[in-house]
Amino acid sequence: MIFSAANPLIRPMTFLRNRFRHAGSFALVAILASTAACSPEKNSETVVAPAARLVEKSFDSMGSELRLSVWTADANGVAAAFDSINKEFRRLEDMMSNWKDGSDIQKLNAAAGRQPVPVAPELRDLFRTARQISDWTNGKFDVTFGVMSGLWKFDYQNEDQTIPNPSEVARRRKLINYRDLKIDEQAGTAFLVREGMVANLGGIGKGYAVDRARDILRAAGFRDFMIQFGGDMYVSGHSGERTWRLGIQDPRATENRVFATIELSDSTFSTSGDYERFFIKDGRRYHHIIDPATGEPSVGCRSVTIVTESAAIADGLSTGVFIMGPEAGMALIEKLPDVEGVIVSSKNEVVVSSGLKGRLTILTQPTDAP
Repeated sequence: MIFSAANPLIRPMTFLRNRFRHAGSFALVAILASTAACSPEKNSETVVAPAARLVEKSFDSMGSELRLSVWTADANGVAAAFDSINKEFRRLEDMMSNWKDGSDIQKLNAAAGRQPVPVAPELRDLFRTARQISDWTNGKFDVTFGVMSGLWKFDYQNEDQTIPNPSEVARRRKLINYRDLKIDEQAGTAFLVREGMVANLGGIGKGYAVDRARDILRAAGFRDFMIQFGGDMYVSGHSGERTWRLGIQDPRATENRVFATIELSDSTFSTSGDYERFFIKDGRRYHHIIDPATGEPSVGCRSVTIVTESAAIADGLSTGVFIMGPEAGMALIEKLPDVEGVIVSSKNEVVVSSGLKGRLTILTQPTDAP
C-alpha cells in the first residue's frame, strides 16, 4: 500500500492516505511537509518568476497505479514529461508483461527448452541486474519463480485460500533456477534452457520502470519530484522547502499506520511485505512471496524496506532479503555498498542497518499479530 499526496493544497505534516490496489505486497507513506517552494526574491527591475507548486498525475500500468508528483512552475514542461513517462511505461509493459500477447517475456517462456528468442536490449539489461541480485541473495531472488504462478492463489481475482498439492509444488520447484536463463549479448537473445520454465519480472520490473521515469524527469530539467509505483518509490530534491519525509507501514496494524519515518532525497525506497496478498489458514499466514528453495511462502520476515540509488536493485533486493530472513538478510545489506535497510522480523523485531541508525525515527513498536 502507498499513501500519497492527492491534493497539492495540503496542510503541513498531514498524512496523505490514498489507498490503491496493485499486484505487489508493499507499504510506503509519503508525507509532504510543505505546500509551497521558497518564494523568489523580489527585484524592482525584474518580473518575479512564478512560484513552484506541486503538480501531480497518475496512470494505471502493470497492474498498479503510477503516481508522479513534481514541484515546478513549468506546467507545460511537466505535462510533456508526464506524457513521455506514460508512453514509456506502456512500451515497457508491452515488453515485460507475462499477460500481454506478443510480449518478449511471453515469447521467451513459450520457447523454453526449445530455442533462444530475440529480446529487447532493455530486457537483457534487466536480466543481468536480476542475475546480480540472485547471486547476492544466493538464489532467494529468482525471476524464474514464474512457474509457481497460478498454483498459489493470492490475487483478488483467483484467491480461494487453498493450499496446493505438495507433489505439484515439488515438481514445479525443480524448474526454478536463475542460472538456466541464458543471455547471448552478441546474438541479442535469451533462452530458458528447460521446457516448462517461466520467467516473471514481477519482483523487479516496476523498479526498473521507476528508474526510467526518474531519468525522463531529470532529462526534462526537473529536480524536485516523487515517483510512486507499486511498492517502489523514488524521491529527488525537495518537497517544497524540505527533503521528502517517508514512512514505513506497520505490517500488522488493522488501520493504515506507519511505525517509522525517514527523510530522503535522491534515493529509492522499496518495501516488500506479507500483508497485502495473503490468507490465514489454521493459524498460519500464507502470502505471495515464495521461497524458491521450498516453493512455499517465505517465513522469517514481515516486511523489508531497502534504501539505495537504483529502484530496480531495491525492488529485487527487498524480495530477496525478505526470503533470506532477518539475520542473513541484514548481513547482506551491511555488506553491499550504498544499500541500507529496515527489517521487521516474524518475531516483530525491528532490525535497522548501520547507515540508517540516527536517520530513521521509530515512532512506535509495530503491532504484534500472526
